[in-house]
Amino acid sequence: NMNNFENNYLNEQGNTRVLSNSFVANVFLWMFGALALSALTAYIFGTSENLISLLFTVTPQGGARMSLFGWIVTFAPLIIVMTMSFRVNKMKASSMMALFVLYSVLMGVSLSFIFTAFTSSSIFKTFIITAGMFGIMAIVGYTTNTDLTKFGSILLMALVGIIIATLVNFFMHSSSLDFIISIIGVIVFTGLTAYDVQTIKRIGMMGINEGETMTKITIHAALNLYLDFLNIFLYLLRFFGNNND
Repeated sequence: NMNNFENNYLNEQGNTRVLSNSFVANVFLWMFGALALSALTAYIFGTSENLISLLFTVTPQGGARMSLFGWIVTFAPLIIVMTMSFRVNKMKASSMMALFVLYSVLMGVSLSFIFTAFTSSSIFKTFIITAGMFGIMAIVGYTTNTDLTKFGSILLMALVGIIIATLVNFFMHSSSLDFIISIIGVIVFTGLTAYDVQTIKRIGMMGINEGETMTKITIHAALNLYLDFLNIFLYLLRFFGNNND
C-alpha cells in the first residue's frame, strides 16, 4: 500500500510538472508570437515612407504633428490592455486571443517611429541585449526557490513611481530625470520578468485543466511578459539607440 501511495504521489508530481511546463511553454509561445508580430509590423511601417506618413500630418510651417490615425494607434493598445484586464471574466477565450493579436499589431504600428528616430543596427543591437537580459531573468524566475512575492510588490510600487515621474517629466523636460527614470525602468522590468515567470510557473502547477479558463490565463500571462520585454527594450533604447541624422 505504501508503495502504491508513493507511486501515485510521484505520478501526481510528474503530471503536475508536465502540466506546469506545458503551460509555461504555451505562455512563452504566445508572448514570442506577439513580439514577432509587433516587430514585423513596426519594421514594415517604419521603413515605408507612405505608411509612416499615415501617422503624421505636415503642418503649414513645415513641421509634423500626429494625425488622427496616429493618436488612435497610440491610445488603442492602452484601451485593449485595460479591457483584457478588467473584463477577463466576461470575455470568451477567442475574444481574448483576437484582442491580443490586434494589440500586437497596433503596438507594432505605434512603435514604428523608432525606425525614423534610431538606426536599424542600434535597434537590432538593443533587441538582442533585451532578449539576453529577459532570458536570464526568466530562467532565474523559473529556477529560484526564493519566494519573489514581496519582491514583486516592491517592484509594482516602484512602477507606480516611474509612471508618476514620467508624467512630471513630461512637463519638466529634464534630461537627467529622464536618465534616472530609464535606469530604474530597466531594473524594475527585469525584476518583474523574474517575478512574472515565477507566478506563471505556480499557476501551471495548480494543474487547471479547463480549456476556456486556461486559454484566458495563458493570454493574460503572455501579455504581462510581452509588456516586461517591451519596456526593457524601450528603456534600453534610450542608452543604446544611435540617432538617425
